[in-house]
Amino acid sequence: MKVLYLFCVVAIFFTSCKEQTTNENQKITIANFDNLKALDVKLDTIPGDWLSQHDEAGQTFKQYLKRNPTKPSSGMDCIYILPIGNFTEWEFKVVQYNATYLHLFFGLKVKTMQPISDAVIPKDKRRTQFGVEQLDASYIIHEVLPDELPNDGIVIMALTAKDLYPKPSWNFVFGLASYAERTGVTSMYRFSDLPLDQNNYSKCLSRLIKTSSHEITHMFSVKHCINAVCLMNGVNHLGESDRRPNALCSQCLAKLSWNFNFKDVERLQELIVFLKKHELYSDADILERQLDAIK
Repeated sequence: MKVLYLFCVVAIFFTSCKEQTTNENQKITIANFDNLKALDVKLDTIPGDWLSQHDEAGQTFKQYLKRNPTKPSSGMDCIYILPIGNFTEWEFKVVQYNATYLHLFFGLKVKTMQPISDAVIPKDKRRTQFGVEQLDASYIIHEVLPDELPNDGIVIMALTAKDLYPKPSWNFVFGLASYAERTGVTSMYRFSDLPLDQNNYSKCLSRLIKTSSHEITHMFSVKHCINAVCLMNGVNHLGESDRRPNALCSQCLAKLSWNFNFKDVERLQELIVFLKKHELYSDADILERQLDAIK
């Protein structure tokens, strides 16, 4: 008879580990996070927003576990960032700030690779929409990135300063990810109306870390969230994205905390320092409330 053990190390979310010697599946009991749950903000459906046009069932913590989610392991524990195409000086600085944030957010190594030319995307996987050149995001995640993922890479995220579209029937997409191939791409094109500099980069950074962490979280098997206002909500347009926080709701935080064995207090403290350094104070306020709740 096989003995299954689950070592539950995230005390704020889970009960002490339980042995099971039956043939039943290992059951995980979420407990003692009512304080975090109380901070969740109800997700309203507004005409034109994602949920007004997409019927989604969400994903509970138990459903997440049943997916056998992608997990980092020894020897395959690095997030790779691959810049595609050309970037201005400040665009590339924002790319580097984004890598720092992703390291703090996931607690994994993050490496920025040498940029590659967007010439790897053929002419039939590009188009001009309203006078703007767009790259086929689906081609990037399915054809370009799988061959670029190093052996120690758990996921790879491409970044481009050009606009993206996921399929011919869509106008554009901020980012796109593949669960199966652990690949994703994010565009910075719509994240700023002006050339970036020291005085205006924060808004672009806020939008980039939001989209990048959202897409990479998908690669770790987390579906769109309908539980509460959350980083993992689907978004249809920039206004909706800007209303979403750079913060997870209690349910989605539980998923990642279990997966990555977060040191939750230390993680939130470091993220708050980063957000304040880059003047992203509203997101820092949310994380400070979460930090107070788990303390």
